[in-house]
Order: sequence, then structure tokens, then C-alpha cells
Amino acid sequence: MLKFLARAFFAPVARLVFRPRILGKENVPRRGAVLIASNHLSFIDSVVTTLVAPRSISFLAKSEYFTGRGLKGWISRAFFEGIGAIPVERGAGLAAQEALNSGLAVLDAGGAFAIYPEGTRSRDGRLYRGRTGVAWLALTSAATVIPVALTGTQNLQPVGSKGIRIARVTVEFGAPVDVSRRGAADSGKARRNATDDIMEAIQRMSGQEFAGEYNEPPPATVGERVRRVFRRRGRH
Repeated sequence: MLKFLARAFFAPVARLVFRPRILGKENVPRRGAVLIASNHLSFIDSVVTTLVAPRSISFLAKSEYFTGRGLKGWISRAFFEGIGAIPVERGAGLAAQEALNSGLAVLDAGGAFAIYPEGTRSRDGRLYRGRTGVAWLALTSAATVIPVALTGTQNLQPVGSKGIRIARVTVEFGAPVDVSRRGAADSGKARRNATDDIMEAIQRMSGQEFAGEYNEPPPATVGERVRRVFRRRGRH
């Protein structure tokens, strides 16, 4: 009920603020498991996508949005729960697998789940190499995979900005990508090829330049910066 009320209230507001151009809604099945795989340009991407989609979508959000205290904490928790967010701890390894398991639970229940194969926001507008968790979800759940291209959301909330600006955005839902032909989820090659198929579909719609590498957050320390330099040199 909370998700229904939130969408009923916020969706019209979103259309007024975002002025979205929505393409391909007919490509999204109204029932059954659907995996939404999107490019990622802004913090607000998940909010935009779930409010303009033709059905309710779940997505992962930082656990901090659900643990605040007082009125501000209650508003944040109610908002994110209302638009389908699932709290998750950030991190690699076990935390990353737990995040994927949360998405799998949504898909196994016949719901729609959104994921960003790039892992984090693109800071330069390029489309980065997809991480294979998206393929693991798709091949494990047999969900319908819908690629999504977002354009202009980086102008709504630029990286580093806390406020939301008024800007025109485009959300395009592409034709389903059949990844089942690539093989089983336990095959690394199948996951890699399926992920590349999904990223190519996103790029055809978004028109972004391929970065050809994984998107990593800025290094937190000088040591991490040095390690990354040596890793890149080792690939050449």
C-alpha cells in the first residue's frame, strides 16, 4: 500500500519537475520477473526510473537512508520504502553478494528489480564496462532483461551537488535482451558475454562513448592511487 500511495503522489510531481521524455514503456512486461539494467549518471537515477516506469520497481539504496532519527529520518525512510528501495550495506565480497541476493529475491517473487551494471555513477559521461552481477541475476532468475538508457539526469543532480535542479531528462526502455543463449549462471564466460550484450544494448540507446574499463570511485588515499596506476600498466 505504501508503494502504491508513494507512486500515486510522487509520479505526477516527478513529471512536473523532471519533464521526462519516456520512450519504450511498452517493452516492460506488466507482470512477471523483470530485470531493469540501466546506465548510471546521477544519484537521482533510481528515483527517476522507478517513478516513470509502467510498474513498481525495487532497487538498492544505502542503508543510511533507512536508519536516520527524528522527523528527517522518518521522512527519508518513508520516501525510500515508498518508492521501492531496499536497504543494503555497501562493500565488496560478501556485501556485494548479499546485495545480489536481495535482487534475486525480488525477481524470484515475480517483481521488477533495477540494477546499474557499471556499479557506480559515471563521472565523465562515458559508459563503463559492466560488472557481471547483472548477468548472474538474469541467468539465475530467468527474468526478462530490459536495458534502460537515461539521458540528462546528470543535469538534475550533478555529481557532488546536494540540491535538485530543473532539467529535461529522457528515459528509454529498450527491447528485451535475450541472454539465455549465453549459457548458465555458473559459467564465467557466459556471465561476461551476457553482460556485454546488455551493455551494448544500453550504449545503442544512450549514445555514450564506451570507456573500455571498469568504473571505480576516486581513490581515497595516495596508496590506492598508486596501486591503480600499476594495475593499469599491468594490463598493457
